[in-house]
Amino acid sequence: MTRAVLRSLAAVAVLASTAAAQATPGYASANAGAERSAEADVIRRPDRARARLLARDLSREVHVAGTAAQARTRDYVIARMKEWGLETEVREYEIWMPHPTAAKVWRVSPGMKELPLAEPVLAADPTSKLPQYPTVNGYSGAGDATGDVVYVNYGLIEDYAQLDSLGVSVKGKVAVARYGRSFRGIKAREAEKRGAVALIIYSDPADDGFTRGDIYPDGMWRPPYGVQRGSVMNGAGDPTTPGYPSTPGAARLALDKIDVPHIPVIPMGYGNAAELLRGLKGKSLPAQGWQGGLDFRYHVGPGPVKARVMVQDDRAKGAYKKIWNTYGIVRGSEFPDEIVLIGGHRDAWDAGTQDNVSGTTGVLEAARAVAEAVKAGHRPRRTLVFATWDAEEWGLIGSTEYVEDDSLRLLRGGVAYFNLDVAASGPFFGGGGSPSLRGTLRDVVKQVPDPDGSGSVYASWRKRAGALADSAEPGMGDPGGGSDFAGFYNHLGIPISDWGFGGTGGGIYHSAYDTYRWMTMFGDTTYAYHAAAASIGAAMMLRFGNADLLPYDYVEFARTMRRYYEPINRGFAAKKWSGNSLPTTALAAAVDRFESAAAAWNAARDAALAGGGAPSREVRATANAALRSVEKALTRPQGLVGRPWYRNLIYVADIDNGYANMVFPSVNEAVRRGDEALARAELDDLSRRFDEASTRLAAARAAIIAR
Repeated sequence: MTRAVLRSLAAVAVLASTAAAQATPGYASANAGAERSAEADVIRRPDRARARLLARDLSREVHVAGTAAQARTRDYVIARMKEWGLETEVREYEIWMPHPTAAKVWRVSPGMKELPLAEPVLAADPTSKLPQYPTVNGYSGAGDATGDVVYVNYGLIEDYAQLDSLGVSVKGKVAVARYGRSFRGIKAREAEKRGAVALIIYSDPADDGFTRGDIYPDGMWRPPYGVQRGSVMNGAGDPTTPGYPSTPGAARLALDKIDVPHIPVIPMGYGNAAELLRGLKGKSLPAQGWQGGLDFRYHVGPGPVKARVMVQDDRAKGAYKKIWNTYGIVRGSEFPDEIVLIGGHRDAWDAGTQDNVSGTTGVLEAARAVAEAVKAGHRPRRTLVFATWDAEEWGLIGSTEYVEDDSLRLLRGGVAYFNLDVAASGPFFGGGGSPSLRGTLRDVVKQVPDPDGSGSVYASWRKRAGALADSAEPGMGDPGGGSDFAGFYNHLGIPISDWGFGGTGGGIYHSAYDTYRWMTMFGDTTYAYHAAAASIGAAMMLRFGNADLLPYDYVEFARTMRRYYEPINRGFAAKKWSGNSLPTTALAAAVDRFESAAAAWNAARDAALAGGGAPSREVRATANAALRSVEKALTRPQGLVGRPWYRNLIYVADIDNGYANMVFPSVNEAVRRGDEALARAELDDLSRRFDEASTRLAAARAAIIAR
């Protein structure tokens, strides 16, 4: 046994004994010690050797959604869960998801040359020999287009504004954009909106290549012909069934009505992009930030370089494909209709060892840890669901179909959802999600030993974040969009949390080089952080699965909201709407009332649980039902203006970026549109919804006071 392992085992014992002595919000004093012991038990169960085996098995072949290989990952996951004694379920949906049958790019002039799009086989990495998924962006339009090349930098809205100032248009042209700074679907939307006949998105070495570090296979960064695949659909779920599940007999939109690109969109590496960019002339770059990392001066064009882009797919005959979500289930002993979920997507564009075999492995090891605890007699009070989602890479499809399919059950009983997406690719912890769950995540990672043997994951996280003051905490990310939590949080208002361990960089994202070899050489080389991510997941599932009163922290939620007033005030001032008063005065007052209600709830909860036993089952059921409705009060059934699927009024992905988070989106999108009347109406609506959330906290308090 190594010294690092001995240190880790000792750390588990110390952390568990320390944690047991601490107050545990939401638990009666008589139950807190048993819960801490149960969490310590499941924290020690995930195992790096088992994680390595799962990762190796699940990344043996390219497993794109809608393929036979992806069906084999379904069977593998279900087989493991059955071995561990879990109840299992598979749900099948039929999705409009055309696969490419051919993709080619030529430089037409100067000098005809077909560009080799496939990623080269690397002798050092046997997995790179696997048959590759074609280098086409998911939901690309089909077609064959030729035009002058125009370099559009990152293809952002502001980049096109700079091109407009130069008198450069992409209408009738082939736009070439580099990856980064926005979701690729936004790049496709903006290029098509401006009349481009095709879009090529490439990885520039300044962002993802040799200027960042040694390239694969010698280092972790993207080699010249490494390709980032990925979907260009903006939205979530099957595009032919917006807002409702793709179940048998579901009404389907006509294909000319669905919101997907209509022009060919192809990704490529910087080795190929250089063949198109090197010869560009025309206008000089509008700003120094447009210069990338290739060894020549970039120009905008158009011309004299001309390109031809061709994509063919199976939409005429085989566009509808089956996908499968898997579930491992532990039925709750006391509140079986209340549901705590953890999930990660199972599909990939490649072997997917990082994205997202690492997350699937975390879900599976968490499931095994909990299943073993259940066999030992520790059945949770609430139902626990361990999910793997299909077709996330195409637009969060599997998780969205589930949320739309089970929306009534989730609205009634959904407690929390935990998401593992790229859960382990290095040693550095990060986490985020709804502010109501952040305190619990911090508390749980205080119990989990860091695999480096230096203490807890929390201590390493805090030290790396530079949180030196006693009261300071590491920063946590907001739940904007881009992964499988979106359906739970952005659509239904169910609190979510996510976490993972990352590294200092890496250039194999969505590439044929996202392999077991890359992970073992450069990512989580011992698979210890895969196991740690699973330990956190298992403990989080028990914490919410067993709580007497659900441990949401709405005081932290309210205090987090205060950070978001000033951008609204600045937006009003910039448009000269504000006059002599702050537009957020009423909202701030409503959030203050919400914090007061949250503090009153916390005090009543802690008093009710301090005497030893918990309130009666009926009292707890009533209080917990009110608590589960608090964040749902901050959603709107009709959704955002122009985006009805997105109901959450606190966080959502920026409509013009896709990856970036937007807070108070109903208000800030109205400000962006320049609609003062709508912005003021949205501020009033948001204030009312915070008051309704306060009312629901008061109802929870009344339930336990009146017992």
